[in-house]
Amino acid sequence: MTVIVRDLRPQDPADVESFVHARHLAIPHMLWTAAGVLHRTVHTHPDAHYRSLVAEEDGEVVGTAQLGLVHDSPEPGQGFLNIYVRPDRTRHGAGTLLVRTAEEHLAAHGATKLFSWVLDEPQNRAFAERHGYRASRSAHFLRLDLATAVLPPLQTPPPGVVLRTAADFADDPRPFFLLDAETAGDEPSDVDTEFTDYEVWIEEYWKHPLLHLGLTTIALVDGRPAAFSAAHTDGTGRYATAMTGTARAFRGRGLAKLAKNHSLHRARATGHTEALTSNDTDNEPMLAINKWFGYDICATEVRHVRELT
Repeated sequence: MTVIVRDLRPQDPADVESFVHARHLAIPHMLWTAAGVLHRTVHTHPDAHYRSLVAEEDGEVVGTAQLGLVHDSPEPGQGFLNIYVRPDRTRHGAGTLLVRTAEEHLAAHGATKLFSWVLDEPQNRAFAERHGYRASRSAHFLRLDLATAVLPPLQTPPPGVVLRTAADFADDPRPFFLLDAETAGDEPSDVDTEFTDYEVWIEEYWKHPLLHLGLTTIALVDGRPAAFSAAHTDGTGRYATAMTGTARAFRGRGLAKLAKNHSLHRARATGHTEALTSNDTDNEPMLAINKWFGYDICATEVRHVRELT
């Protein structure tokens, strides 16, 4: 058995589909589509030096990696690598080759601190530790069966609050960008990021092929975007909350819950049967909201960190 690592071939639809298939087998709690993988590979900012890698065993894709620099962080030298090998093809050397290739690339572009999400399973955590990574924060994957769930009843927005969709901002998404930028900065994370470049946000986030403008819901207070719930869909009935947040001045008023509830109801009405999301384990407010909706924890990942010397 021969294992090699190479770059994903974006121009080859079969290669991209093999990447997606391997990812889905390894981590089914996220949405993986060819369009989404291609978008990230092609449209990530050049300063990230982003790469998508595949590991082949005798010509078959058995592992994948996504890696790059955190170019939008105020702290330089931070990189990320997320490695996933098909559960039925572990212990054949694919993971080690992917890690080695990713670390060499990131180090060559100035990375001194690397972050990687690792499934919270004994063999995965042991693999990370053998390669010099130490456990840090964790996050839960959550799932809701939309086909059978009893969603909270729709609520009438309070006075001064109006619900809109992202489609209503198609002509000028900047107000939504400003809200997203503020809330992203407060999200629990090992890595601080700053959304300061509107054009980059447009390319990477607003134009993302999985973003569903009609299901992404925004609560406006006196005409100002105050809270939102961003929705991704994959065309197979799966719906994922990509981000839910509230501007600092409007927190504690239930606006994020209001926006997400309306989004979930519309998602079910349009034929979506499964809802996915993820939350940092320290993000107690969002975990409480998702418990209120009926989400169950289905898996956990642990962020691991390695300092390069």
